[in-house]
Amino acid sequence: MEKLISEFSIGLFFWQSMIFIGLIFLLRKYAWGPILSAVNERETSIKDALDSAEAARKEMETLQTDNQRILKEARAEKEVMLKEARNTSADLINTAKVEAKAEAEKILIQAQEAIQNEKRAAISELKDQVASIATNIAEKVLQKELESNDKQEQLISQLLKDSDLK
Repeated sequence: MEKLISEFSIGLFFWQSMIFIGLIFLLRKYAWGPILSAVNERETSIKDALDSAEAARKEMETLQTDNQRILKEARAEKEVMLKEARNTSADLINTAKVEAKAEAEKILIQAQEAIQNEKRAAISELKDQVASIATNIAEKVLQKELESNDKQEQLISQLLKDSDLK
């Protein structure tokens, strides 16, 4: 019986080994191939996704760096433009002040000249009026004084003495 059991065990072992080897071939052909190819495909897709994520991260860093650089340039340009605007504004204000001052001085000079001209005209007119009045008064005084010939001769001799002819 032991021999029978031993033969049975060897036979059983042989057939179990054959079944196991057949099962391995069947699994390799129909199960492991698709499973391994699915695992490889999954691994490749994960690797591609990681590579894409890394590339996207690097691109984001590049874009962020570019954005910061552009913002710095924009701020610097804004400062330059504001400074130029302030300088231009100050220049315009100074120019306007100088022009206004020159125009005011010109108007003041013209007003002073007009005042002087009016003053000269008024003085001239006043002199003419005073001379006319003095002539009229002198004429009336002389007419009254020189009504007689004696008085005329006396005035002429007095004037001659005053003039002191030489």
